[in-house]
Amino acid sequence: MACCSQELPGLTARLDKLCYHHGGVSLPADKPHAFVYFITIHNASEHTVTLLGRKWVILHADGTRLVIEGDRIVGETPRLAPGEQFSYNSYHVSGCDARAEGSFHGVDELGRKIHVLLPSFEMTVPAGGAGE
Repeated sequence: MACCSQELPGLTARLDKLCYHHGGVSLPADKPHAFVYFITIHNASEHTVTLLGRKWVILHADGTRLVIEGDRIVGETPRLAPGEQFSYNSYHVSGCDARAEGSFHGVDELGRKIHVLLPSFEMTVPAGGAGE
């Protein structure tokens, strides 16, 4: 009996797009930078998978680290048959540059625990971003 999850060959996650938004009054003064990210998880494996949750680690340039872990992905538990994909977008607010690392976990149709890693990506405040 396996106690841990394993990467499933053919199951991939990618950052499709990253947008920067200076929030003005809509964001807290200490976190005026919003990064909106668009992610796609594609199942090119031979197994149907159900994604149950995610874990993100965000390392900020000021040395702080934020770990976000929980059930579901934007409120959903996507079930992906071979060849299917799930796309979504979400956001992160920050007071400085940051790097995000993530993974998604779930089970395949045989009940095996699986996960897929999202390659890390940089959230960089554009030059002059603090004043826009």
